Amino acid sequence: MPQFALRIVMLGLVFTPSIFSGVQAQDSRKSSTREVIYGHKDGLAMTFDYFEPSVKPNGSAVVFIVSGGWFSKYAPPEQTKFLLNPFLNAGYKGFAIRHGSSPKYSIKEAVEDLRLAIRTIRHDAKDYGIDPEHIGMFGMSAGGHLTLMLATTGDDGDSQMQSSVSQTSSRIAAGVALVPPSDLTGYIWSTPNLDRQYRQFPGLDMSKKEAEAVSPLNFVTKDDAPCLIISGGKDTLVPPEQGRWIHEKMDKAGVESNYIVYEKSGHGLERDMASAVTETLNWFNKHVK
Repeated sequence: MPQFALRIVMLGLVFTPSIFSGVQAQDSRKSSTREVIYGHKDGLAMTFDYFEPSVKPNGSAVVFIVSGGWFSKYAPPEQTKFLLNPFLNAGYKGFAIRHGSSPKYSIKEAVEDLRLAIRTIRHDAKDYGIDPEHIGMFGMSAGGHLTLMLATTGDDGDSQMQSSVSQTSSRIAAGVALVPPSDLTGYIWSTPNLDRQYRQFPGLDMSKKEAEAVSPLNFVTKDDAPCLIISGGKDTLVPPEQGRWIHEKMDKAGVESNYIVYEKSGHGLERDMASAVTETLNWFNKHVK
């Protein structure tokens, strides 16, 4: 993949209107949108966008992780809303979560931010008109990795904490991970003969022990959320075996999962993106709705 295209993918800008051609592309124009503060870090607000569908809500939610290369950037809600439209048009409430961004914040901190966001959404589920046990999550590349982290490390909250949000579960009902790394230990900067393309992601500047702690492959247990994993057969940034490894481990642990490889696609899934979105919606209809 050319470096320019690679950077577009990893900065989370891979989701463009053309990708969704033919996939419920109609715009939910009547849906309402608002930004919600779910926490603070270093005096700055951490936020997610909330979208209501124009059709009758089905009582469930779909969460998109705004992350590429573990960078999490703000974009106008109408841009984020476009990639949630297939789910809004199916009656799901939509959320687009931003986490503390690399390089200032680590991957571990990004995981913690997302847990807090899910706790906040579940804690306030009644206000959003959703069932707190029907929350699905998806993301691409780094967002897919973070989805797998939430799917494999969700907890029931800490009853010893004073905050009612902290006492709330961070579990998700189902996850969809597009072109995700599942084991980061081979991509950290200390790796001998590391390919230069990984040097552009400062989140990978960590020790092997730290990488193990944020590699979802290490945390698969039978109580994990069911996951759909999609890889590109020609992906040279996140090779397809990264998806296959965690699918096989989930299968062995008794976790429901499915693994799809688009053999002709690279890291951006290219012409197969429309199919991937359809598969994602079908997965949520089965496990979240």
